[in-house]
Amino acid sequence: MTTPLPLWHGIVLDQMLVGAAASLVNLIIHAVLLAAVVWTVRRLAVRDSFVPAFLQYTIVIVLTGTLLMAGHFVEVMVWAVTYALAGVAPAGIDLVYLAFDNYTTLGYADLVAPEQWRLLRPMTALNGIMLIGWSMALIIEILRRSGTTAARA
Repeated sequence: MTTPLPLWHGIVLDQMLVGAAASLVNLIIHAVLLAAVVWTVRRLAVRDSFVPAFLQYTIVIVLTGTLLMAGHFVEVMVWAVTYALAGVAPAGIDLVYLAFDNYTTLGYADLVAPEQWRLLRPMTALNGIMLIGWSMALIIEILRRSGTTAARA
């Protein structure tokens, strides 16, 4: 059994800095994406009597979900690139699969990261669950507001 490394140890600090940088990039991507979705949804109104309100409501929800899924895929790719640059996985491992596995907190144990990069996997999971939760909060808010608007139309 190995003894845990202290927080100030270079290996732990390197992992935290690399993980924090990837998380920050993803937070920026997600913030920009959510701001664009909110800006677009706020400007949409049930104005056109030719297209039923229910259909407009459905389109807003489908487009929001599609944009958020695309955003999450880009964020997973950021983690895959981070893994590649850090040399987290041995040759032949699909880094996109590994990043998706960690980002969605599935956590299959089919790969053990080298000791000097072990913290990146849980940092990916923390980042993923936070951003997925943020997306769900946006979807619920859009459903709440759009549903009220559609009901009034």
